[in-house]
Amino acid sequence: MHLELPAPDEATILFNGTDMEGWKQRDGSPAVWKVEEGVMTAGGGDIMTEATYQDAYIHVEFKCPDMPEAAGQAKGNSGVYLQGRYEIQVLDSYGVGVPGKGDCGAIYDQFAPLVNACRPPEEWQSFDIVFRTARLDGDGNVVSQARMTVLQNSRVIHNNVEVLGPTGGAVDQDVAQPGSLLLQDHGDTVQYRNIWMIPLPLAGSTKYEPTPE
Repeated sequence: MHLELPAPDEATILFNGTDMEGWKQRDGSPAVWKVEEGVMTAGGGDIMTEATYQDAYIHVEFKCPDMPEAAGQAKGNSGVYLQGRYEIQVLDSYGVGVPGKGDCGAIYDQFAPLVNACRPPEEWQSFDIVFRTARLDGDGNVVSQARMTVLQNSRVIHNNVEVLGPTGGAVDQDVAQPGSLLLQDHGDTVQYRNIWMIPLPLAGSTKYEPTPE
């Protein structure tokens, strides 16, 4: 399920498992989420990485609390915002027959996950995300919105989806700029661990030069 997937050598470790180094609150102040035994717990407002990125491969592990009396958006709610602009919903959607645009794994209010890949609350889960930032022409016009492929617990839930633009709650609308990874505090004790990123080139080579024999 890609749980506790070791970060490759070329990866940038975004959460060191010890403290909130490299993170800040949404307003720029020091991050205040609690860290214990290699796990951070939501509380005190949204947090963002100090590092920014464009195209990237991102690995995030999360765990929703067991809230049997809650329902819908009140049940283990958080979110992973790519570049601080595009939310992948975190929610306890275990057992939902046909997940919708607000369930776990959804690109919030834009695209429902292809399948419900959720595990029960209090079990660790993973997102593996291949993110392609928006492309602009020389005049600054968007010619292609951001795209993403997302695996949840090793199952494909989004297949090269082109988003409609930033989702609700985005930090800004400036899709031309690099952005931070943002984790949402929605008032529930959602936990995160093992967060890392591999920056990707915006394009590969246009040439082929065979290695001399």
